[in-house]
Amino acid sequence: MASGGVSVASLWTEVNRCGQNGDFTRALKALTKILQENRDDVTALHCKIVCLVQNGSFKEALNVMNIHSKALSSDVVFEKAYCEYRLNRVESALKTIEAAPEQTDKLKELYGQVLYRMERYDDCKSVYTDLIRNSQDEYEEERKTNLSAVVASMSQWEEAPLEDLGLPESTYELCYNAACALIGQGQLTEALNKLREAEELCRVSLTDDSDVTEEDIESELAVIHSQMAYVMQLQGRTDEALQLYNQVIKLKPSDVGLLAVTANNIITINKDQNVFDSKKKVKLTNAEGVEYKLAKKQLQAIDFNKSLLAMYTNQADQCRKLSSSLQSQNPGHPRPVLIQVAQLCREKQHSRAIELLQQFSEQHPESASGIKLTMAQLYLIQGHVTKACDVLRSIEEFKHKSGMISALVTMYSHEEDIDSAIEIFKQAIEHYQSEQPGSAAHLALVREAANYKLKYGRKKEAISDLEQLWKQNTNDIHTLAQLISAYSLVDTDKAKSLSKHLPSADTMALNVDVDELENSHGANYVRKKAAKVTGENPPKEQIQGEIKKKKKKKRGKLPKNYDPKATPDLERWLPMRERSYYRGKKKGKKKEQIGKGTQGATAGASADLDASKTASSPPTSPRPGSATGSSTAPASNVVPPRQQKPAASGATRKKVPQKKKKGGKGGW
Repeated sequence: MASGGVSVASLWTEVNRCGQNGDFTRALKALTKILQENRDDVTALHCKIVCLVQNGSFKEALNVMNIHSKALSSDVVFEKAYCEYRLNRVESALKTIEAAPEQTDKLKELYGQVLYRMERYDDCKSVYTDLIRNSQDEYEEERKTNLSAVVASMSQWEEAPLEDLGLPESTYELCYNAACALIGQGQLTEALNKLREAEELCRVSLTDDSDVTEEDIESELAVIHSQMAYVMQLQGRTDEALQLYNQVIKLKPSDVGLLAVTANNIITINKDQNVFDSKKKVKLTNAEGVEYKLAKKQLQAIDFNKSLLAMYTNQADQCRKLSSSLQSQNPGHPRPVLIQVAQLCREKQHSRAIELLQQFSEQHPESASGIKLTMAQLYLIQGHVTKACDVLRSIEEFKHKSGMISALVTMYSHEEDIDSAIEIFKQAIEHYQSEQPGSAAHLALVREAANYKLKYGRKKEAISDLEQLWKQNTNDIHTLAQLISAYSLVDTDKAKSLSKHLPSADTMALNVDVDELENSHGANYVRKKAAKVTGENPPKEQIQGEIKKKKKKKRGKLPKNYDPKATPDLERWLPMRERSYYRGKKKGKKKEQIGKGTQGATAGASADLDASKTASSPPTSPRPGSATGSSTAPASNVVPPRQQKPAASGATRKKVPQKKKKGGKGGW
């Protein structure tokens, strides 16, 4: 009998009924009363742990298992591992599963989940493949869904080649995972089509359930829409992607991982624009439990974007703090260092940025290629072209790439260091000679080296390259001509011997009638032949006159007011001043100029008081028809009418001032 007069059997009946109804809270009360009678009842303890797990009380369940570990022994291995997994103690759960005396199917299921959380995808795939092969129950479809998720993760995060495991795409979960696998392979168009299929399957499967509302369907479709937006963003369709992302954010899904990824992708679209919106979205990436929902690379990308956002918002200290934390978490990753360098460049500390890059490249030579490219760019910004070339030449991975050779030759040519540029060609040719002799890349490089040397007058140095090209193709007349030209400065005998290989002038000449070509309709200039004159030789002037091409006279433009009936003016070719009907210009009253002269004086008053203005003086040169003046003046002094200036009126004629006479008493 239990306390209160209730029998243990009736309590067990209550526990059984509550378990079938799913009322685990009430079952816990009955189990507590049973354990009061027998503290170490294994069955009651096991049932209590199950009820606590069903209610989500994982910590209390673990406490019960730890307190009664001796009595329970290995009966609750699965429950213990599951509680540790749900409490995000993944390493502890793994140890518990591996220490189990027997690996049951449910333990293997949990083992696969733990391996997936730890991103051990190869081991996880083996576990699920074994489960699908050796078990037949109603959970087969769920196992296939999990296996397809493992394949998709391997494709996305490990860049593993896509393996066809023969998984069906009958459900929207399987179709969605297949689309994710295609995204990892870069097949974006196929992935987008597969996501649309998953969306349609999801709508069809959920619409059949009468209890599911439209909001529930949209909430379930949120992850598919977010992935579709991601594919569009990779395709460069950022406007469409942003619209889909915002639709997902407005739904406020319960999955904090989905919200964090969507908000992060919106921030990447905004970049350094719309910073206020990015600062709001970044709060969604800080939700509790996000670190347990996302892969390490997803969390890493979110942290990178946080530090970049701090840089764009001019939060220098915050940017340094975040990038330093990222560097400590990922010591070999170059991106945290590049963010620090970008921040230093914004602060105009280029020297410090180069020192930081140099230090990182020495500590992590496996990531030095991208770092050294950044160093070279910073040197170019400062104008140190030679230092940039030295850094680029130290990158063994790109040293003999065609793009690197082109960049180095261009920079050395800009610095007028032709010897260093030729040395770059020499090293690259030697590399291809040993690795890929006679290949298209090798011959193209030799051709460029020869042309470069000829361009800068290094014909002697170009001989070996030209000989190598000519030996590869003895029918190349252009190369042979270049080689003969180069040898003409060094060895004339060799040039003469090589010139024998040139084809004859007859074979090189084109069978074209030059006269017919010049006189054709397509020619810009048609040569006209002079007519033959029999007998005496015609004069030279006559021949030139016949050959000379007559120029067509252009018809002059008529004035707008031209009247063909009106009689033209006979004096229209004379200047206006010399025409008979010219009467001079009408002069208006001049405004008084205020402010000129002595204080208080005006222009009119000074003119009236000037005695020199009243006296008249004869003109300095005789006018036509005038009786005044000397009759003995030479004829050369007479100005013809075309060169005379028009006579001024008497009021405006300039007067010659008379000299004042000296003497006289009472003078001033």
